[in-house]
Amino acid sequence: MAAKSTKRRLFIAIGILVVLVGLCVYFYFDPSDSAFFPKCAFFSMTGYKCPGCGSQRAIHAMLHGDALGAIRYNAMLLPVIPVVVLLFVAEFNRERWPRFYAKVNSRWMIWGCFIMVTAWWIGRNIADC
Repeated sequence: MAAKSTKRRLFIAIGILVVLVGLCVYFYFDPSDSAFFPKCAFFSMTGYKCPGCGSQRAIHAMLHGDALGAIRYNAMLLPVIPVVVLLFVAEFNRERWPRFYAKVNSRWMIWGCFIMVTAWWIGRNIADC
């Protein structure tokens, strides 16, 4: 049991370190001006924006305190952050809170997220026309 706990703590520590390094990279380098950030393959092939288009620039803007700029780049990113945090909390506590895990990963939650992302995807491309 102690080995499992140690592995889990190590995994969480490495995850936090990776996130912090990533945030530092996004803080110091502007994705609009840096060639090493990946470009959206979907946009490159179709000319249409995917649900994640603009997320890198939005993260950069948020880290610099520009919430309106972040919303202009990708308005869906801000509401998705708490959902992702909720999913991680549910995953790391699935044995401790099995009912919470089941609700967060329920069919309704999954379909609700799917519908919202699809509506965002279609809506942002219609608005650009």
